Amino acid sequence: MSDAIEISRDGDIVTWTLNRPETRNVISEPDMVAAFEDAVAAVNADRTVRVVVLAANGPAFSSGGNVKHMRDRVGMFGGAPAELRDGYRGGIQRIPKVLYHCEVPVIAAVGGPAIGAGCDLALMCDMRVASTAAKFAESFVKLGIIPGDGGAWLLPRAVGLARAAEMAFTGDAIDAETALDWGLVSRVVEPDELLPTARALAERVAVNPPQALRMTKKLIREGQHQSLESLLELSAAMQALAHHTRDHHEAVAAMLEKRPAVFTGE
Repeated sequence: MSDAIEISRDGDIVTWTLNRPETRNVISEPDMVAAFEDAVAAVNADRTVRVVVLAANGPAFSSGGNVKHMRDRVGMFGGAPAELRDGYRGGIQRIPKVLYHCEVPVIAAVGGPAIGAGCDLALMCDMRVASTAAKFAESFVKLGIIPGDGGAWLLPRAVGLARAAEMAFTGDAIDAETALDWGLVSRVVEPDELLPTARALAERVAVNPPQALRMTKKLIREGQHQSLESLLELSAAMQALAHHTRDHHEAVAAMLEKRPAVFTGE
């Protein structure tokens, strides 16, 4: 089998492409979970990477969990209740944990259905761009289960409590235009424009100083659960570091000299 995630790089931008089109890119298999962990570890260790684009091969972005394995009660879906709990904790739940700690911004390029855990995977990213062929469904209830991969935490933060409840309680899919209206995605484009649009957004991010990008993402993440006072303290500490980077001095000089800045990550 080919790699669960294909990885390519162009300059400061890394692209991860889900590569299980024969299963509509299910993410509940051990190789996919491990591939996400390896991909994030590589990005976090490489200070020259500034942004990631997450795309998918095939017509679906991701169908989430493997429904056939649920039927057959195998893999992470097998065993007694205690074993199933451990299967989730040691399986698919590793993906939201590792993506949460990815240090660089991640853009999801959603070109087709993002269903169940596939919808949640898109929500694990910092930004989402969709094609007109995309649809999103928090569809766990349709299978008589609950969002076991963090969807109940992720979805309300993207679309608000009432709309998250509508999606989770009905299990119904919404189309790309509705996702745009609800704030689940930031833009919708034609299918052939999806990757160029995601790439253009990535380039707009990547022109900025990489240390400041990583620290800004950290602050946004921490701001979701810290008090204002705690976040201000963390912001002050990070700002002190930022002021002493060469990229900060270059940015100030370039602005005053009215020229493009050249950032080195130092």
